Amino acid sequence: MLETSIAGLRLKHPVMNASGILGSEPEHLEILAKQGFSALVSKTITLNPREGYPPPIIVELRNNGLLNAVGLANPGARVIPVLARKARELSKPLILSIGGSSVEEFVKLAELASEAGVDAVELNLSCPHAEGYGLELGSDPMLVYRIVKDVVSVASLPVIAKLGLTDRVIESAGKALEAGVKALTLINTVKAMSIDVYTLKPVLSNKYGGLSGPPIHPIAVRVVYDVYREYRAEIIGVGGVSSWMDVAELMLAGARAVQVGTALIWNENIVDEILSGLHKWLIDLGYNSLMDLVGIAVM
Repeated sequence: MLETSIAGLRLKHPVMNASGILGSEPEHLEILAKQGFSALVSKTITLNPREGYPPPIIVELRNNGLLNAVGLANPGARVIPVLARKARELSKPLILSIGGSSVEEFVKLAELASEAGVDAVELNLSCPHAEGYGLELGSDPMLVYRIVKDVVSVASLPVIAKLGLTDRVIESAGKALEAGVKALTLINTVKAMSIDVYTLKPVLSNKYGGLSGPPIHPIAVRVVYDVYREYRAEIIGVGGVSSWMDVAELMLAGARAVQVGTALIWNENIVDEILSGLHKWLIDLGYNSLMDLVGIAVM
């Protein structure tokens, strides 16, 4: 009833974790697997290790959102085969998030991911706070096209492009699809800032961060809706998911799967709660398959 497929991966249910919380070490994958996700998404891995920004890097906001600027901290490409082996031990599909500051870095990482036998790669073209990475690349549709095309030419696995909120996100999505991605992940955190009214300065050491949690959910729904309406693409929806109704909204807008990020911090039972709610929702509506509801709000 809750089975889905995305980018050629057949999944028991549509809920996977979002990149960015855990997922850079094998023990992180064990934690995520125990929480019941149908596929595991790694933290973004770059070719060389990155230390990230100095603290403070995360702040809770008054509107139930979270603001973070970790700076893509990760151990570098050496961890790719380690993560691939652990995912196989756990019998979970692994989607490896990769990030680069150049076309060549993305291509090299995709080659290493293919050699390691991961199940898919997710190109981070959406991180809003790492200079020279993420959203700075994903906001240029022609650069998105070039990165995806070169990665697809060397990768022997499905390629997914993760795009963030920009004025040109629909155009970037179109170019990613034209260049050969199997699916899109929409969206990432939204570039934002918090200022301490007593120190009179921005709270985060990087000043700018990525806003996540419930405040961005309606934005994610809108972007998924617009991109699905334009291209009927396979989409993984992400942004402020904290209940089964949030998942249902994203799927009605066109998502075939969803990712959960910030809610993981506060609710270790989030996956079970979402699946239970979705199951009851389908019965209430008289549907036999969740896939029958994908994009129905766009019809």
